[in-house]
Amino acid sequence: MADLLVYRAEGEAVVHGGDLYGFTVTEWRLPATYPPFAAVLFVPTTWIPVPALKVAFLAGNALLLAWLVALSARLAGRTAPLPLLCAATGLALWLEPVFQTLLFGQVNLAITCLVLWDLTRPPGARAKGLALGIAAGVKLTPAIYIAYLFLTARRKEAATATASFAGTALFGALLLPSASVDFWTRRVFETGRVGKAWIVDNQSLQGLIARVAGAETPGLAWALPATALAATGLWLATRARAHRTPRYDRRGILLTAFTALLVCPVSWSHHWVWCVPLLAVLLAEGRMFLAATTALVFTARTMWLVPHEGDRDLHLPWWQQPLASPYPLLGLALLAGAAVVLRRRGAALPARPGNPLPSARQPSARSSSASMMR
Repeated sequence: MADLLVYRAEGEAVVHGGDLYGFTVTEWRLPATYPPFAAVLFVPTTWIPVPALKVAFLAGNALLLAWLVALSARLAGRTAPLPLLCAATGLALWLEPVFQTLLFGQVNLAITCLVLWDLTRPPGARAKGLALGIAAGVKLTPAIYIAYLFLTARRKEAATATASFAGTALFGALLLPSASVDFWTRRVFETGRVGKAWIVDNQSLQGLIARVAGAETPGLAWALPATALAATGLWLATRARAHRTPRYDRRGILLTAFTALLVCPVSWSHHWVWCVPLLAVLLAEGRMFLAATTALVFTARTMWLVPHEGDRDLHLPWWQQPLASPYPLLGLALLAGAAVVLRRRGAALPARPGNPLPSARQPSARSSSASMMR
């Protein structure tokens, strides 16, 4: 649980007034990478011994996984009775991102649950967007959903999430002013601080390109495609949301999540716990072959089977490249499939005032039930 030890060290730095971004811990010399607000939340980890803390994190992540399964069922328009919930939670432990989250003592499940709970609440729910902003305050990646909310004309929710996110930054600045200045003016731009972009652990677009090109820093070869991909992914997500039906909103949520995972400079394999709601949606829509294929991708652990000691990640033969980057390839396939389906079904044109959405009896509405991955 190396990451858990980093969190505890962050909490100790807050308690004892240490340099939050000046220490490293564990044999891998891991530094703090989250905003100061997260470090404040980690203070309780200093109150109990490390062995007990590890047990608490293991149990807590197991409960969070069960919650994520329940939220994934809600996203898919289903309910999960207790026997099914327990069985699905047990099976989900075999998914590599979930297993790695428990192994490292990570907070991915907590962040994903906060985001998914908030996004699947009924429209107009009280303070909707608040939990999303808090999640972004701990780990910046969920902030992409604020853009998604704005682009889908849910401005009140987007404003709430923005205010919540800003509140976390302000809270951190009030308690840790010097650390906040250090983070927001310097550390947030040091993507290399998180880790080496080219190692197989990094399942982002940058990791894929770095390994294919054999370059530690792909530079514009990554930055330009990532920018285009971010715009395309959000465009696809908003066009899916344009139908304003739960089916297409769930696809908008998933497309936004996988867009974020792809364009983030570093997306460790354990960040891809969004595979749980993806599988739930595929199963609910009866896409059994796609669900089985997706489950295989997230259980095969092929990135750990290729040579990756030292810098061998940079010298993989062509036939090992897909094995080293299964998650970004799946994410790209999802976006490509969504583009094909939206074009084929005419979903790229949002509804206009005075032009009502098709009713359930019209052919265009029936055709809209096609999967984003067909």
